[in-house]
Amino acid sequence: MTKKTHYAQVGLGARSLLYSRAVGETYSNRCKMVGFCDVNEGRLQDRLNSEPFKSQSVPGYCADAFDQMICETRPHVIIVTTKDSEHERYICRAMELGCEVITEKPMTISAEKCQRIIDTQKETGKQCRVTFNYRYSPPRIQVKELLMAGVIGNILSVDFHWMLDTYHGADYFRRWHSRKKNSGGLMVHKATHHFDLVNWWLSAVPVSVFARGHRRFATPQTAERLGLINRTNRCHTCPESEHCAFALDLTAKDSLKQMYLNNEQYDGYYRDGCIFATDIDIEDSVNVVADYNNGVKLAYSLNVFCGWEGYQIAFNGTSGRLEHTCQESVYISGDGTIPGSLKPENTRTRIYPIRDQPYEVELWQATGGHGGGDVALLEDIFGLGQPDKYLRAADHWSGAYAMLCGVAANESMRTDQHIHINDLVSGLQFPDFPPMPTDDEPMPMPNKRGPA
Repeated sequence: MTKKTHYAQVGLGARSLLYSRAVGETYSNRCKMVGFCDVNEGRLQDRLNSEPFKSQSVPGYCADAFDQMICETRPHVIIVTTKDSEHERYICRAMELGCEVITEKPMTISAEKCQRIIDTQKETGKQCRVTFNYRYSPPRIQVKELLMAGVIGNILSVDFHWMLDTYHGADYFRRWHSRKKNSGGLMVHKATHHFDLVNWWLSAVPVSVFARGHRRFATPQTAERLGLINRTNRCHTCPESEHCAFALDLTAKDSLKQMYLNNEQYDGYYRDGCIFATDIDIEDSVNVVADYNNGVKLAYSLNVFCGWEGYQIAFNGTSGRLEHTCQESVYISGDGTIPGSLKPENTRTRIYPIRDQPYEVELWQATGGHGGGDVALLEDIFGLGQPDKYLRAADHWSGAYAMLCGVAANESMRTDQHIHINDLVSGLQFPDFPPMPTDDEPMPMPNKRGPA
């Protein structure tokens, strides 16, 4: 009989279900959940009373009893799916108490908290894995394959533009994510995914960052222009809800009602904050320029209130240009739908060789959440594990560089300065990335004449 790995999980919001179900159901032959921990007594009891955990009598603990949970249940691994600002607290304490860690992105939200994770990992020798599911999406793996194969030669620059639809994008302004003290803003919470993709695609790390951003749509002024004059601080009690296209009805979806509305009494958190609130302090449009250790220049933008959801990226190389466009489905976190599935009719990869005819690449197919990445990520974490030439598993070094790029962008916007990553924390090490074409390799001579 296979010896099972024991897991405990802290933080039981919507995203946590992915990991709970993987441990308790899909990989139950290899895994066992031995404890749950959350700040909200109602959500904690809901998870304990759900199957298969109810029949297994999995114990629950309040947030202040985290140490007690580890001492009593003796898990091998802690899964951290709390609010972003709390990641570092539980990551470090878990490692100090002898556990390995799996954490949702971002690894943490500030340079100081990142430094503590780096120092604690060094002291304890315990592993901290960051779950960058976008690395596991087949079309994005295909981009990595093409770049590793040298299809466009050595990469010189990258243009990367991410769009969030007005339906999904607005959701970041309703929740705890809308305050930087909780999430680090969208440059940390959301763009961490994007910066990690670029780092992994390039097998390189950012060294300096310059950024500009603002909040121009999700403002009280926009609400007034839309005629939403008599607003309250949340949709549930707002007299403007029936007129507001951005209102979220927590009673319309059983999953949202059960997880959030029914459990407000325990901690006072409401899931449907007004996106036009005056105390929101995150940007809804940001532009970033980053320099990489291999000389590549990245131009990146994030715009939240767009007409479609997805991204466009172009890699410019010594032998051509690779363009990859991906459109994703929109969703509300926790609404029970599949998050971020690909729209294949609007997803493509195209190669433009220098002085030759362009051609389209037949896409690697993807189904499921986050471009097919969620299922593959869970298999890599909880399954048997297979050799991976793409080295998709991300440790704390990858987690650090991804979130520090966002931290640097925030600091650049605040100070109007270029921010150097190595000035933010000490002791950074290069992540484990696959090899890429180098400047030392032979390069084909372009045609003397352009295509006919």
